Amino acid sequence: MSIVESLILGIIQGLTEWFPVSSSGHLTIAKEFAGWNPPVFFFVLLHLATLTVLIVFFRKVIAEVLKALARGDFNSEEGKLGILIVTGNIPTAIIGYTFRDILKSFFSNLLVVGIALLATGFLLYISRTRGDNRPIGHLDALLMGLAQALAIVPGISRSGATISIGFLRKIDKKKVFEFSFLLSIPAILGATIVESADLPLLITDGGDILALVVGIAASIIVGYVSLKTLRRVVMEEKFHWFAPYCWIAGILIIFSQIH
Repeated sequence: MSIVESLILGIIQGLTEWFPVSSSGHLTIAKEFAGWNPPVFFFVLLHLATLTVLIVFFRKVIAEVLKALARGDFNSEEGKLGILIVTGNIPTAIIGYTFRDILKSFFSNLLVVGIALLATGFLLYISRTRGDNRPIGHLDALLMGLAQALAIVPGISRSGATISIGFLRKIDKKKVFEFSFLLSIPAILGATIVESADLPLLITDGGDILALVVGIAASIIVGYVSLKTLRRVVMEEKFHWFAPYCWIAGILIIFSQIH
């Protein structure tokens, strides 16, 4: 894998992991159209880069949640948030584990990516209904966790699906943004562990270490900036503005596959 290839894929991951346009979908598009075949280990490292951005960005909230859970304080706001994160990841874990082989087959199918991008655009569009000041409940957490599970399909944006569900449930926009990404931490960690099962083999096939470092660094830097940008977009209630992009990208991809 070349440095240029790694850099481009790292930038794509950093941008699309947070923006509601599907990182897995865009990485699949880049690989298929450019004819690239990066090692699986590279994508494991991108997951770790993603996790790093989240931990740094939400470090204060994460620390408070862990403290509350460690002392068994489940009645505090932080303790309740921790329980909701666990609750939301139940459907993600069940669906992700049960259907992982079927879902993996979608990662080389651009037609699936195109259709899924259209679905993401639809979700973003209907979520233009404004959030309210309602707190997150257990049903909300389960529904957002289900949306997160469906986002395993390339082309379905994880942030797009979870935040849209939160808006449709009339949850406060600041709480929706925060919970959507805190919810993803256990899921990303779990996916990284599963994908790392053959880690020794993947390392030997990893290629140029410098290229890997460049890609990871690009993903972290671009990812942090894009996450800050997305927070502003959500607070300004412009989240649905990404819908036209998803529709156009989806239509172009579908058209390229049927002609």
